Amino acid sequence: MHRVVIVGVLSIALALPGLVAAQPAPPPPRGPGPKLDAAIQLAQAAIAACRAKGDHVAALVVDADNVPVVLLADDGSVTLAQVLAPRKTALVIRYKTGSGAIAERAKTDTALAAEIKADPKTGFALAGALPLLAGGTQIGALAVSGGSSPAGDEGCAKAALAKVGGKLG
Repeated sequence: MHRVVIVGVLSIALALPGLVAAQPAPPPPRGPGPKLDAAIQLAQAAIAACRAKGDHVAALVVDADNVPVVLLADDGSVTLAQVLAPRKTALVIRYKTGSGAIAERAKTDTALAAEIKADPKTGFALAGALPLLAGGTQIGALAVSGGSSPAGDEGCAKAALAKVGGKLG
């Protein structure tokens, strides 16, 4: 009986290094993007700018791969705002310009409009998101959504960038 237990324990001990070695590598850290503290300040500044106009919005900050860094939703903001914000940042990440400019171009450029419509990450173009730059390189995007108009959302994003923009990189 003791031999069986010892052999069993030895078998397990010998197999453990192989099991440990077979573990997958940890996932890589998030891609290039705004620092967390700056992203939080940016989202808070965007919400404050909209709140000053009587709007309750959601603010989303993403990295260069459109992966969320911060999503804040103001008290009283509509759930749809949190759904639309990633669509706005996807436009900015893909086209490297503000979503309002893309929405304007899509009104007259039928090929662009069809491309946007066919992309499940966007589906349509709305103003409200701007690129985040550090050293001339796009490191992410800020979207504001849920205000009284997409243009107003973009105004809140511009106000937040004017206040916090220098701290992004």
